Amino acid sequence: MTIHTISSRELNQDLARAKRAALDGPVFITDRGRPAHVLMSFAQYQQMSGQRRNIIDALAVPGLSDIEFEPTKAEIMSRPADLS
Repeated sequence: MTIHTISSRELNQDLARAKRAALDGPVFITDRGRPAHVLMSFAQYQQMSGQRRNIIDALAVPGLSDIEFEPTKAEIMSRPADLS
């Protein structure tokens, strides 16, 4: 992973270059010589944040239909409320 540093002025002049650099690693964007922002790919962000997949992605896993799963039926019994 490579870390790039560019100024906010360079970012405004060549956004495509900054986006390409973000594929290699984070891009630090400076404002008057001081780090102000970080640009990174969405895949890197997901990996860093530990973001979980949603249920739709989890259920779309190939071969999932081959797994046998038959849960037992839950028995819910009610009883009269004690209002004393």
